[in-house]
Amino acid sequence: MATFLKRQKEMKRLEKQRMKAERRSQKKLARSTQNEPPAENISSADNEASRATIAAPSESAPHN
Repeated sequence: MATFLKRQKEMKRLEKQRMKAERRSQKKLARSTQNEPPAENISSADNEASRATIAAPSESAPHN
């Protein structure tokens, strides 16, 4: 039973670490988009699509 509990604790720790890294990357992305001057040749729809593709890999990370 102790092994199971240790495994559960480790999984929770890894998940927490993953979520923290994701929040950090989201904040970094938000700061970088605020500091950039708006591009004249890129529409807002293209910009939204590029943000979605950047965010998608972190959401589909395997949960071990």
